[in-house]
Amino acid sequence: MSSAQATASSIASSAPVAPVIAQSAAAAADKPKPCCVCKDEKAKRDECMLFSKAADPQKDCLSTIDQYRSCMAGFGFKV
Repeated sequence: MSSAQATASSIASSAPVAPVIAQSAAAAADKPKPCCVCKDEKAKRDECMLFSKAADPQKDCLSTIDQYRSCMAGFGFKV
């Protein structure tokens, strides 16, 4: 096989992969970053955890933690 044939063969074999990469890059660009969503819920969760007087702050703040988790899940993030 000549080098021209090998190059043509490698280009042809890599062509179907490029659209998949472009599609996943476009999907990633549409999805917001985790730091940029659910800011109010995150602030309430953090405040509750930091200033809770309970022996187990995680148990005491369960409702705010659940609100944050459901908000993040709405954007496709698993927390």
